Amino acid sequence: MLRATLKSLLARKLRLVLSGLAVVLGVMFVAGAFVLTDTLGRSFDAVFASALSQTDVGVSAKPKVEVSEFEGEEVQAPIPTSTVDTVRSVPGAAKVTPYVSVDGARLIGKNGKVVTSFGPPQLGESWTGEDELVQLREGRGPTADNEIAINATLAKTAKVTVGDTVGVLTLEPKKDFKIVGIFGYSGGRDSLGGVQQVDFTEPVAQKLMLGETGVYSGITVKAADGVSHEKLRDDIAAAVGSGYEVKTGKQLADEASDSIKQGLSFFNNILLGFAGVALFVGIFLILNTFSIIVAQRTRELALMRAVGASRRQMIGSVLVEAVIIGLVASLLGLGAGVGVGALLAFAFSNLGGGGLEIASVGVPASAVISSFVVGLLVTVIAATLPALRASRIPPVAAMQDVANPDRPLTRVTIIGAIIGAAGGALLAFGLSGNAGDGTLWTVLGGVLITFIGVALLTPLISKPVVSLLGRLFSWSVPGKLGRLNSGRNPRRTAITAAALMVGIALVTGVTVILDSAKSSFTKLAENTINAELVISGTQSGPRPPSFDAAVLDKAAALPGVHEVAGLYADMASVDGKREYVTAVSDIGALKDIYRATPTAGTIDSLGDDQLLVDSKTAKDMGLSVGATLSVQTSRGDAKTYTLSGVYNESDLYSGFVLPVTAAKGFAVPQPTQGYLQLDPGTSVSQVQSEVDKLLADSPEVSVADRSTFIDEQTSSLDGVLTMIQILLALAILIAVLGIVNTLALSVLERTRELGLLRAIGLRRAQTMRMVTVEAVVISMFGALLGVVVGSGLGASVVRALKDDGITDLVLPWSQMGLFVVLAAVVGVVAAVLPAIRAARLNVLGAIAHE
Repeated sequence: MLRATLKSLLARKLRLVLSGLAVVLGVMFVAGAFVLTDTLGRSFDAVFASALSQTDVGVSAKPKVEVSEFEGEEVQAPIPTSTVDTVRSVPGAAKVTPYVSVDGARLIGKNGKVVTSFGPPQLGESWTGEDELVQLREGRGPTADNEIAINATLAKTAKVTVGDTVGVLTLEPKKDFKIVGIFGYSGGRDSLGGVQQVDFTEPVAQKLMLGETGVYSGITVKAADGVSHEKLRDDIAAAVGSGYEVKTGKQLADEASDSIKQGLSFFNNILLGFAGVALFVGIFLILNTFSIIVAQRTRELALMRAVGASRRQMIGSVLVEAVIIGLVASLLGLGAGVGVGALLAFAFSNLGGGGLEIASVGVPASAVISSFVVGLLVTVIAATLPALRASRIPPVAAMQDVANPDRPLTRVTIIGAIIGAAGGALLAFGLSGNAGDGTLWTVLGGVLITFIGVALLTPLISKPVVSLLGRLFSWSVPGKLGRLNSGRNPRRTAITAAALMVGIALVTGVTVILDSAKSSFTKLAENTINAELVISGTQSGPRPPSFDAAVLDKAAALPGVHEVAGLYADMASVDGKREYVTAVSDIGALKDIYRATPTAGTIDSLGDDQLLVDSKTAKDMGLSVGATLSVQTSRGDAKTYTLSGVYNESDLYSGFVLPVTAAKGFAVPQPTQGYLQLDPGTSVSQVQSEVDKLLADSPEVSVADRSTFIDEQTSSLDGVLTMIQILLALAILIAVLGIVNTLALSVLERTRELGLLRAIGLRRAQTMRMVTVEAVVISMFGALLGVVVGSGLGASVVRALKDDGITDLVLPWSQMGLFVVLAAVVGVVAAVLPAIRAARLNVLGAIAHE
């Protein structure tokens, strides 16, 4: 039986290769995800091990407010000189070096623009001289207050050299410095992991990066000979107290690397998500392939039953084929995944990572195991139903000329309705907000089960819909034949179309959600923001772009400007709870610009010891006017404020509002947004040009009119949508393979029929047109189904997010129409090879075909 199975497999290797390609693509993403994270993880391990190679023990002060990477920028508390003296007095501390090293030194290139960094920090440091790690390549270290040295990566990116004068943004507005040195690192490296580094003299670094002189951000300690790092760590920790974190160099390197790896898990999850989509769509392709092959082999399988093969052997025969396909596809997918992982690692280093030195590409055990487990599992699952069907073929079928007739659709329709209802219920539960931490997985599970239910219901509607679509092409005999062929087997047509349906449904659903969010935000902003001009920038990291606060006063003095309000933002600890807070330069102007109205107390003014809060937060925290709250900002001391007013909560503006004096303790003590309200009749463009001049030394931001500002805020959604559409094109590609496979097997199945048609006068061109019509009808059916299902899922999510501010439901009619048109093109492309094969059939040989 095994020999017969292997011979049968070899006889149909081309057909099975097409179905295996879906598994190859899915496994490629799985393997690529693990190879990428393993390669980058080892690369960062090497970077931090090198960077901290001269540190036996490190000392840093605990942050006043703990902030996650996704919430903003965490600020380390400064270390006073007295603590440095304490560390020096600890026995076993041979060399103690205090230093300043803080993210946020942005150099302005010769083009007047800030040199950006997508990921690696932009460090402002105190120059401590050359050592085993840092090596000067040109010039010298800074000695005067107006001098800096920069690393080679930053010099190359900014296209500057020794002797150039450049601007640098820090906690303070732009200041000009002369570049007196360019340095690199041991091993000929231009940077450590793509970090951009600006080194000042120690007093200047303290003032610009920490906000005060005489303090440091950290201390490195070299242990004396014979003193263990762990013992020295423990002795220093006991000496400095609980307000500090004391760790060995190895601990610091491991923690820094682990933090980076957690960030990389985001990319890992994206790749695994699209691998899941590819494999899910691939199940339809493999299921269809095996179903067609089993139907074509009815007589062969029946003969096996007649000569003594058991049902178990029949099931085993089909599953052995599936296992072999899964093994080969997994191996090819693993190889492709290694290539993809290496390519993405290279791209990360050269495009997003700023020159990270990539470790040698390895293949971790997780990539190998997951590739073969996933590949085999998907293939065997997809082949199970056809295997069971093969076992039910009666021996008497060997004496019949016709394969098993189509079974009624009653059972599959009932099962599909039940599964679809269960998926809808699970989706509704996830969107209701009652699933807690499992909301994301509940929603994804609901979507997956809903897709399965729809796929099972598809055969019921395929015959009438396909017949209706086919009439568009029934103006000729080949068109009529193609329409009839596409509707002759509802199950096969449904499974083929379902593969395309999944990809288009996902794209349509995401488009509905993002377009609805964009429309809702636009309408909300237009109805809320009562300002003609807005100063802002595009945030590309944890630190928001900011500008000189003096611009606000200068802008308020311009002719035609009625009111100006500047916003400062930070994460703070309010009564021990981490909250988002803002400070406002003019609370009265903000009230007018954001159309805020009081619900309790007053919001017309704000004293230095007072704060405001929105109505929802006040209700949730049980606050009323007169309540006192302790607020700890990132850099300042804890201060008690009295709640003087409550304003109406808005989806656009909410949270605690502090007086502008509190902003000096923020992580970014400069305004991040500014709003200008003009007098009636004032020329917006004229005032805008004047404000542009005021922002000459604040290149991170620009001024725009209200509509342009709103468009800029929503443009990020367009980028997300484009990325998702590109990645989901993989599902469309697999669907094309499915249509090609179905048509190729269908042509083989109808060999005799095609020969007879050719014999009675059907020309080659007409034969090709018939096959093409069949493909186009199937693909358009899948596209229409995907558009309907995707719109329904998207509308459900939008409805569930109504309380979160997404109030408008926008259906992208033009894009949905484009999907259907593209589906027709996909059908034509998918039909090329099968149509050519059908046209080239030898007429006499086809008539004699059994």
